[in-house]
Amino acid sequence: MAVPHGSTLIEQRYHVAGTGPVCVAHPGGPGIGWDYLRMPLLERHLTMVYIEPVGTGASGRLPDPRAYNLATYTHFLHAVVQHMAVPGVSLLGHSHGGFIAQRYALDHPEHVASLVLYDTSPVTGEDFWSAAVANMERFARLHATDHPEAATYAAGLTTPLGRLTDDEATAVLRSISPAYFFDYWGREKEFGPARRELRMYAAPSLGEDTPFDVREELSRVTAPTLVVVGEADFICGPRWARMMHQAIPEAHLVVLDRTGHLGHVEQPEEFAAAVVDFLAMPHGSAE
Repeated sequence: MAVPHGSTLIEQRYHVAGTGPVCVAHPGGPGIGWDYLRMPLLERHLTMVYIEPVGTGASGRLPDPRAYNLATYTHFLHAVVQHMAVPGVSLLGHSHGGFIAQRYALDHPEHVASLVLYDTSPVTGEDFWSAAVANMERFARLHATDHPEAATYAAGLTTPLGRLTDDEATAVLRSISPAYFFDYWGREKEFGPARRELRMYAAPSLGEDTPFDVREELSRVTAPTLVVVGEADFICGPRWARMMHQAIPEAHLVVLDRTGHLGHVEQPEEFAAAVVDFLAMPHGSAE
């Protein structure tokens, strides 16, 4: 579908799979391809609509890379929701996609029947990133003996991707991705395909935006909300999940044990059960 953005029409792609009430899923990033977020177990219960964000994959590119910001992503998400013409959707946002989901639920509450905030945070900024780097450094020390390459992960996390090609940015993401799992090397045969599926597009990292912070607004969220977090997520872990849980009226919190930033890959049955059970509640119905 073509979406107006300023004076330009930009192609916005999305992918539909499954059957049941509609759940729109926004991947993380900015700039990560949608494929890693595929959730086959949820597709048994829900019509999953996976957003392919502008600047990635087959979606269009913005003329000015500085425009890859929260307002732009929210604008394109709204266009997809309107295009589907469903009275109310479940909205699932992972990581950076969770920032977009929070913003969308605040700005367009009439379109959101329920909200799933998955490994995300209500705030970024200096404290958020300092904590992420410190956790990454802790991960490197823990695995230094068997995997000395982990010593480079903190530097990879802070690499300015906008200076790289898409292939180079993808290589950086894949190189540090073991830290996104609780036990990548112990289950490498299982998680290797997911790692190879990760794809990063460099231009969205050039977007100009203020640090994300909706902490003072979350009390206005009207959609029934589920917060899901991996207990070992180094970047959007339980500290940030509890902030959302406490701020959003009557939100539910699920902490997945022995799980990092990719619970739908690491603990797919537990993750899917948490989402499906929540949406089956009368207050969480997507219908």
